Amino acid sequence: DLGCFGQKLIQTPRLDQMAAEGMKFTQFYAGSTVCAPSRSVLMTGKHTGRCSVRGNAGGSKQALLPGETTVAELLKGAGYSTALIGKWGIGDFEPGGEHALPTREGFDYFFGYANQHHAHNYYPDVLFRNETRVPLRNVVEPSANASSFKTFTSGAASRRIDYSHDLFADEALQWVKDQKAGPFFLYLALTIPHANNEGTRMTGDGAEVPDHGIYADKDWPKQDKGQAAMITRMDKDVGRLLDLLKELGIAENTLVIFSSDNGPHNEAGHNPKRFNPSGPLTGMKRTLTEGGIRVPTIMWWPGTVKAGVTSDHVGYFGDLMATAADLAGIGAPADLDSISFAPTLTGKGTQKQHDYLYWEFYEQGSRQAVRFGDWKAIREPMFTGKMKLYNLADDLAERHDLAAAKPELVKKAVKLMDEAHVPDERWQVRK
Repeated sequence: DLGCFGQKLIQTPRLDQMAAEGMKFTQFYAGSTVCAPSRSVLMTGKHTGRCSVRGNAGGSKQALLPGETTVAELLKGAGYSTALIGKWGIGDFEPGGEHALPTREGFDYFFGYANQHHAHNYYPDVLFRNETRVPLRNVVEPSANASSFKTFTSGAASRRIDYSHDLFADEALQWVKDQKAGPFFLYLALTIPHANNEGTRMTGDGAEVPDHGIYADKDWPKQDKGQAAMITRMDKDVGRLLDLLKELGIAENTLVIFSSDNGPHNEAGHNPKRFNPSGPLTGMKRTLTEGGIRVPTIMWWPGTVKAGVTSDHVGYFGDLMATAADLAGIGAPADLDSISFAPTLTGKGTQKQHDYLYWEFYEQGSRQAVRFGDWKAIREPMFTGKMKLYNLADDLAERHDLAAAKPELVKKAVKLMDEAHVPDERWQVRK
């Protein structure tokens, strides 16, 4: 979806500038192919074979377990001010998830959505500041499953005044201004361009945005205009944040990481073929092919990260924990699936590599994937399905299954999958 990664129709000038001034990663992976488990991996440094939240299940299953260490807790213990602004998704005000609210997982400050279903609606009736409800001026028409939720109204807004993304962007800028004198960690979990799935079902348009901006006069359906406008709006606000860091004189002391928690979606009623968001990759959100998990990632740190560099380092969301500990000069928790990518950023020291990266996914019949070197194996359903094997160096689109020709590599993939998966009674394959 970004110009610096090949997008032709959607304009992202500030993210393109960020890439030109920083480092673009071409082989960086999300923690999962959907929101909640990806964020669980990001916060805990454990892959989806071992982390506590492995799917979008809701309730207590979609909450970190008591006692887990998050990146925020790690940095808070090292003297950093910590904030989450935007969407949490791995703890909840709804029954069963209260123990894992952001303010109980290492964040000094929280403003946004705790429940990711709530986060579908960009014109909600309420947000949360720390653990207090913040009523908004929007009026929400309840969806068919609205009665399932006690702390917000699920649905699509009939009166649209307060756009949550704009509130998050402004809140983030103010919080950074307030923290300029000391070390800080801001997890700015922007929600656009996720669809309002309930809005799609209720109105046919899940691409909620105040205006279509530069796309208003395009001969496109409104959903396509909305999808593009959301991305360009996000781009503008990332630029505002980078500008602020420069204005405050703290850019050279601040690492900014931009990424996405899964591949592109087709849930807003828009036509994804128009924008070709997966580019040369196969698949989208909810797949474990590269299009579902390989995500556009940019890292920016003036004076430390060389400008205009493209890195083919193979990393993933779980590496944030080790990297944060490394850069803060503190120890990381033991028994993680996390490797610091600080040597790649700074050019100092030897960059370690993962023996493998692993994903498991419980929707749509379940599936597993493992990448080791240039080889990638996918098995669906989990445990019992037929293995497919691809050489990503020669076949980025994963079109040529080499499993029959490479039985020894298939055996290795099976061994790695069996090693990576740790059974958890909360996560069972549906039969």
